[in-house]
Amino acid sequence: MSTTGYQQQQGGVRTRRGPVKERDPGQGVGMEAACWLAPGALRRLIELPTPPLDRQQLKRLEEHRYSSAGHSLLEPLMQCYWEWLVGHVPTWIAPNLITIVGLATNVFTTLVLVYYCPTATEQAPLWAYLLCAVGLFVYQSLDAIDGKQARRTNSSSPLGELFDHGCDSLSTVFVVLGTSIAVQLGTNPDWMFFCCFAGMFMFYCAHWQTYVSGTLRFGIIDVTEVQIFIIIMYLLAAVGGSAFWQSLIPVINIQMKIVPAICTFLGAIFSCTNYFRVIFTGGVGKNGSTIAGTSVLSPVLHIGSVIILAMMIYKKSAIQLFEKHPCVYILAFGFVSAKITNKLVVAHMTKSEMHLHDIAFLGPGLLFLDQYFNSFIDEYLVLWIAVILSFVDLVRYCVSVCNQIASHLHIFVFRIKPLTPSTLQ
Repeated sequence: MSTTGYQQQQGGVRTRRGPVKERDPGQGVGMEAACWLAPGALRRLIELPTPPLDRQQLKRLEEHRYSSAGHSLLEPLMQCYWEWLVGHVPTWIAPNLITIVGLATNVFTTLVLVYYCPTATEQAPLWAYLLCAVGLFVYQSLDAIDGKQARRTNSSSPLGELFDHGCDSLSTVFVVLGTSIAVQLGTNPDWMFFCCFAGMFMFYCAHWQTYVSGTLRFGIIDVTEVQIFIIIMYLLAAVGGSAFWQSLIPVINIQMKIVPAICTFLGAIFSCTNYFRVIFTGGVGKNGSTIAGTSVLSPVLHIGSVIILAMMIYKKSAIQLFEKHPCVYILAFGFVSAKITNKLVVAHMTKSEMHLHDIAFLGPGLLFLDQYFNSFIDEYLVLWIAVILSFVDLVRYCVSVCNQIASHLHIFVFRIKPLTPSTLQ
């Protein structure tokens, strides 16, 4: 999530509203079929059987205005680079295409690291760490310019904002996982568990406070600074190898790998203090409720369920499931975290209530039940089932939401709709 994505200065608060066109009676479902790149049969298989958004939610989505406040320490410096970069992007390239290419790059480079270090204790080839540094920098760069590309091509829309935050939610999972692998935090499973889930929790809280206040707030130390710090960590791993992170710090006598974990702990306290200050101050809705008129505390049930289930399964596993397979474990719960974060963003943009019941919890629920019945089925097998179920559910939800919104707004997901006399009116 870049501090520049889908922002346009307007007074003291940045706002953006996508150009929503009235539905042309002459346009039918053919536009919807063209929204996604998948063939029709495959698309129907991937999509949810019923549309995830109702008519009222789509109407409120049209009325949504992006609002953000604040800027981070490095943003003014990085703006020069981002402006230069977007100036070299052809105007026919859609903003969402830029975002998805960045996400795919980050995911691929992290999976290379997962392949070499499945338990987060191994030493990967030095080039793998360098590849991750490059991949994260590419993602950070492309994530920062998608909104700029939308404005310069006059293709801003609520779908772009949702797509940007949705990709960020998944990228967060791979960033925290890759960072833990780079410092070989698998030798300290408690620290690895904390760092990974703290990262997901902080990202969720950023959108939780947005759901309450209606404004996405950025601090002096925010996503850009954290990403630069992680890139430096990848470079240190590429240069120093495992010896660097295993080395002891004089006087305090702790391993170097614990320093990033402590920084994560301090950062979580700092960030969550700011987030909860906004949340507990009261929302913009009636009687201090959320933007949707719901309790400001209601979103805690979703992320709380993910973390509590993950903690219980971790501590009660008879075969040390997390210790032996930390990467697969983080992905299983990370996909669930990404799904509920996406639902939170959608709830904010459509001013809707978040419902706790969700098929995303099926995978973690199977793991919990398997342990309850004394691991009737091998836990490792159930873990992989949970990964597959969580990933498929995440993909189906994202595809369905994107297609439905694109169809409603008469736009394409990965292409810029050519300007016609009717769209210029």
